Amino acid sequence: MKRFSLLAVTLIVLAAISATAAPNPGNTKAPAFPGTLANASYVYVASYDGDEFDPNLLPEDRNAIQAVQDAIQNWGKLTIAYEPSQADIVILVTSRPSEDVLAVYDGHEWPSGTFLWRVMGPSGLQSGETPLVTQFEKGFESVQKHK
Repeated sequence: MKRFSLLAVTLIVLAAISATAAPNPGNTKAPAFPGTLANASYVYVASYDGDEFDPNLLPEDRNAIQAVQDAIQNWGKLTIAYEPSQADIVILVTSRPSEDVLAVYDGHEWPSGTFLWRVMGPSGLQSGETPLVTQFEKGFESVQKHK
């Protein structure tokens, strides 16, 4: 019986440590959002591997694109552009089992420019729950207040 109790206590302690050590993309502090994008109105969303209509795109990335577009449309502050040349902001996403990535580029310098803002986290771009997009929205709104 003592072995069982010791094993149970050990498992509970390990579970508590794992729960507190696991990163939560909704709680991590996002980097400062670039003020140069404060006047943006149009956003184009794609994956690093192609747009949502690319037949070679992984289903996870296609789903992430759709989840980001849906979240941005529901937010209502930006309009989705369907051509990168029409966008003020280009968002590139990648969704993998280990980590999701959302990177923001200046639409007028893309594809030659480097990202201006990026967040990463596990399960950050899932349909219905997009904590990485929430961080993007908070960052965008923070520069809107200062313009």
